[in-house]
Amino acid sequence: METKRCDHKPCRERLGARHAHNARFCSGRCRVAAHRAKQALPAELTARDRWVRRTSAKVPVTASGDAASSTDPRTWSSYSKANSSKTGAGLGFVLNGDGITCIDLDHCLTGGRLADWAREIVALAPGCWIERSVSGDGLHIWGRSVMRTGRRIKIQGGTVELYPSGRYIAVTGDTWGDTPRRLGELDPLIDTLL
Repeated sequence: METKRCDHKPCRERLGARHAHNARFCSGRCRVAAHRAKQALPAELTARDRWVRRTSAKVPVTASGDAASSTDPRTWSSYSKANSSKTGAGLGFVLNGDGITCIDLDHCLTGGRLADWAREIVALAPGCWIERSVSGDGLHIWGRSVMRTGRRIKIQGGTVELYPSGRYIAVTGDTWGDTPRRLGELDPLIDTLL
């Protein structure tokens, strides 16, 4: 069995029995350092004023702490404003049907290893930015698509959700692998899934 190590690349300390089963970092210091190192989000996202904050329960809130909505642009803000806010537990990006789409792969990571069904999907998304979800056991594949209506698809081994509009996605910035910091084309992958 492979020894699990701290996800903060400069550290790579072995995660022993004192760490939780699904721990990714050896300490809070490494978790914060890794989080800060991976905050380079794609410009296609940060350039749009469609950012919200989120609570630990993934409820969207404004940068000032009021209720936010995935369908009310008055509750969204710039990336800079949302990122500098200390409200809530993190960031979220609103999908409004302009072609930016997020594919959510639920529960596809176990101990940092990608499930076979998810590996096949990720292989069909070259050039797309991929990040870990808030739970740490899922992935978000970000890209461009002509899709206008969301879908939830059960496939053998897992669940895939396609979100083009009317939703917000909790953004972690915790990049998966050597993913590029840009949004690639998702239509070929979506056509395969559907």
